[in-house]
Amino acid sequence: QVQLVESGGGLVQAGGTLRLSCAASGRDFSRYSIGWFRQAPGKARDFVAAINWGGNRADYADFVAGRFTISRGNTRNTVWLQMNTLKPEDTAVYYCHANGRGVGPNYWGQGTQVTVSS
Repeated sequence: QVQLVESGGGLVQAGGTLRLSCAASGRDFSRYSIGWFRQAPGKARDFVAAINWGGNRADYADFVAGRFTISRGNTRNTVWLQMNTLKPEDTAVYYCHANGRGVGPNYWGQGTQVTVSS
């Protein structure tokens, strides 16, 4: 069974940090790019960051502005999102996404809640 399991969400004060993890299992994800999206209540799901299969290229949304860093483990099945200087507007459910890009189907995780208090 293919799974993307997110962890690391929680409640933090503005200016604080969180580190999200995404553990992918159930198939070979070594050729997948993996990234993060987020969705606040009543809003669309937005791209946050993604990292390529080799772990040597990362893309970020403009609103990240150097605050977030995405990285990938040597096994390529685990991806982390280090979030620093969090703001209340970062409050959302954060979803892990595996992009097959012709290698296979795309997958989504169930999401992890991040709440930043002011």
